[in-house]
Amino acid sequence: MARPGAACPPPARRGMVAARALLFWALVYSYCGVCACIAGLRLLWSIGRRPGETFRWVVRENPPSCLNDPSLGTHCYVRIKDSGLRFHYVAAGERGKPLMLLLHGFPEFWYSWRHQLREFKSEYRVVALDLRGYGETDAPPHKENYKLDCLIADIKDILESLGYNKCVLIGHDWGGMIAWLVAICYPEMVTKLIVVNFPHPSVFTEYILRHPSQLIKSGYYFFFQMPWFPEFMFTLNDFKVLKSLFTSQATGIGRKGCRLTAEDIEAYLYVFSQPGALTGPINHYRTIFSCLPLQHHEVIMPTLLLWGERDAFMEVEMAEITRIYVKNHFRLTILSEASHWLQQDQPDIVNKLIWTFLKEETKRKRE
Repeated sequence: MARPGAACPPPARRGMVAARALLFWALVYSYCGVCACIAGLRLLWSIGRRPGETFRWVVRENPPSCLNDPSLGTHCYVRIKDSGLRFHYVAAGERGKPLMLLLHGFPEFWYSWRHQLREFKSEYRVVALDLRGYGETDAPPHKENYKLDCLIADIKDILESLGYNKCVLIGHDWGGMIAWLVAICYPEMVTKLIVVNFPHPSVFTEYILRHPSQLIKSGYYFFFQMPWFPEFMFTLNDFKVLKSLFTSQATGIGRKGCRLTAEDIEAYLYVFSQPGALTGPINHYRTIFSCLPLQHHEVIMPTLLLWGERDAFMEVEMAEITRIYVKNHFRLTILSEASHWLQQDQPDIVNKLIWTFLKEETKRKRE
């Protein structure tokens, strides 16, 4: 019921809004169906070629030694009062130093920041988080628990639970999306924002609707709307898809990059081969369309955007457009030979660029 004195939208406008909403959801579910058909054909092809291997799924019972490497930091846990969830993170550097909070992407976990944990612990308390539903962090069973509002609140609550009121916030891929939104919603908590291979959320949502090529590259967003089938496809051939994401010529780290070792791959397989380990991560995507459209909010803190030009999932044109949403110092660096997995692909260059940005901003403040 409209509030007294409030003007009701005219019927024509209401009809237009309803038609746009219907068209939007028709697009979502139609593309979801297309992606499911393609996945089904791949499944049949795999069964036809190697029926014995297709359904092989090995649960790794023991973690590889790299996950307990003391040079990476200490494994810690924190329970959030409001949600009751327990979060796992790895922390390096002395308590009391400025906080650097690292948010991973999909399908990753805290270990994707191993090079940064070692690098920045000399001057920061570096915390690499397992996001809600990932790794050793609690995974609520219902997809409604993975809405963007919940994910944003997680970061705010974790920051406070760690005894800090502000941080340098760094995010990659889906963690980059969360980092942008935290910076928008809680600007007082983010002194500097660094995002790796993810544009401002408004740029992403507008660009994807206007550029079919990006729509195709983001097909997994639509595929993940289906229940259970995406998780099932990931497990085929003992997680062949997961391995290919990091190692194949199309999507993986290139020949000039810092390729994942066999032990690094085993670390990912250990985490995601556990029963139910993929449902939480994929649930992050299952609520995304209900959160659209995103508001056109601007970012007011100094921002660094790093981008691998060989990103198989994100078109580089979005990086430059992001500039218009940052109302402070904005630096964009595009690495021509780097992939989507930038902080793992080119760790030395990425670390150097981050140091330069942090020191630049410190000098700028003094002046």
